[in-house]
Amino acid sequence: MHHLWTIVAGSLLSAACVQAENDYPLKQVTEGQFYHQGTHEDASPENFGAIANVGFIIGSECVAVVDSGGSYREGEKLLEALRQKTDKPVCYVINTHVHPDHVLGNAAFQDENPQFVGHEKLPDAINSRASHYAEQFSEILGKAYDGSEFIAPDITVERGSPLELDLGDRQLTLSAYSTAHTDHDLTVLDKKTRTLWTGDLLFVKRTPALDGSINGWIDVISDLQSMDIAYVVPGHGTASEGNASQDWQNLQTYLTEVREQIRVIIEDFGTIQDATRTVGKDFADEWVLFDEYHRRNVTAAFKELEWE
Repeated sequence: MHHLWTIVAGSLLSAACVQAENDYPLKQVTEGQFYHQGTHEDASPENFGAIANVGFIIGSECVAVVDSGGSYREGEKLLEALRQKTDKPVCYVINTHVHPDHVLGNAAFQDENPQFVGHEKLPDAINSRASHYAEQFSEILGKAYDGSEFIAPDITVERGSPLELDLGDRQLTLSAYSTAHTDHDLTVLDKKTRTLWTGDLLFVKRTPALDGSINGWIDVISDLQSMDIAYVVPGHGTASEGNASQDWQNLQTYLTEVREQIRVIIEDFGTIQDATRTVGKDFADEWVLFDEYHRRNVTAAFKELEWE
C-alpha cells in the first residue's frame, strides 16, 4: 500500500509540475538561463500583468532573478517555476527599470532574502512613481496586484562603473546607462555564455515605449549592437541566438525615422499635433500595439527635440 501511495503521490506531483509549466511556461535561453515570455497585451486581470520577459540565471551557488513580473501573482508563479529548475537560494533580484510589468513581482521573493539590485537612479524613480503606479495597477490588475510592493534596491549600479556579481562559477556584469528607454536602464551580461539581458532597451515585435530620451536610446542601441554576444533576452519578444542584429536594427530604424520626421516638422515650425498625426505611420503594420504606444512616443520625442 505504501508503495502504491508513493507511485500515486509521484504521479500527482508530476501532474502538478506539468500543470504549473503549462500555466506559466519557461523557455530556456541557454545553459542555466530561463525566461517566461510576456504576452503582447496590455496588463489585465486575465494575464495578471505577465506582459514582459522575466527570468533567472542559475549559478553553482545561487540564482539571480532578472525582473520579477507584472504583479505579485506573477512573482509567485516565477518563483514556483524557478523552484522546478533548482533548489539553490535566490541571492539577487535584479530590476532593469521601474516599469510595473518588470518589478511588481518583487515582494514574492522577499522570503528568499535576496539583495535587490538596480540602477543608481532607480530609488528616485520608485519614489516619484510608486504612488501613481500603485493606484493605477491595483485597479488594472485586481486581485493579482494584492501583495505587490515597490522595493528599493539594496545595491545600486553607477553609470560608467559596471558591477560584477558572482553566482558561483557564473559572473554577471551589470551596466547602468544614461537616459535612453528610461533614465535608469540596466542590462545584465552573463559572461560565461555571453548572454545579454537587455531589459526594455530592446523591444522585439511589440511597439517600443519611450519614457526617456530618443537621442539617448538611439546612442545606446549603437553601443549594444557592437557587443560580442551569443544570446539576447529582450524586455519584450522572443530571445534569440546571436547578437539579435536584425531586432536591434528594427528598433533603431523605428526610432531614427521618428526622430528625423519630427525634426523636419520642427524645422518647418509645425506643431506637436502635426507630428502625432503624421509621423511614423508607415510603421503601423510592423509593430504590435502600435496605436496604443506610438502616439505617446511621438509626443515624448517632440518635446525633447524641439529644444535641441
